[in-house]
Amino acid sequence: MDDFLPFPSREYFLMLLLLLVSRGMDVLSTWVATPNLVLEGNPIAKKLGWRWGLPVNIAICSLLAFWLLPAIVISTTSVLVAARNFQSAWLMRSLGEEAYRDWHVDRIQETRVTLYLFCLAGNTLLTAAVGAAVIYFSNHIIVFAIGVGVIAYAGAVAFYTLLAIWRMRRRHASKSPLICNVSAP
Repeated sequence: MDDFLPFPSREYFLMLLLLLVSRGMDVLSTWVATPNLVLEGNPIAKKLGWRWGLPVNIAICSLLAFWLLPAIVISTTSVLVAARNFQSAWLMRSLGEEAYRDWHVDRIQETRVTLYLFCLAGNTLLTAAVGAAVIYFSNHIIVFAIGVGVIAYAGAVAFYTLLAIWRMRRRHASKSPLICNVSAP
């Protein structure tokens, strides 16, 4: 399989299908967890909303399907993000988006920041270690891309969680109303 997939080849359409399904699962899991995007951690996705987010995702999938490595990386990351979203979506929906956010923020504020960051590091570094091992032992571009996708997922979790914590602490310090995006990326 070549790194560039020509249009209209069978491989291009397989990558497009893989991207559409994996990104679709990320979008579906986000919708199940936070239909009003109150808990969306990605500020770009939140800004785009559902109206623009869906067509932008389809366009990105159509373009990325030409390149094998990024297509596999994005697909792997998207499936892992969807799995993380589905893990807590039931709780987010049953409590309601605002109530879940408030509950989650209260739990974070009751925890020493060092403990919270230690646990975040444990979560993301262990996940990234699995990705690094996959990369190290890979002998094929697809296996390599899966490892990179796992590391990208760990990086996204760390980045968006730290962004939410930073925003929360900044708002708390200024004594303004507390609004925090605490869901997965």
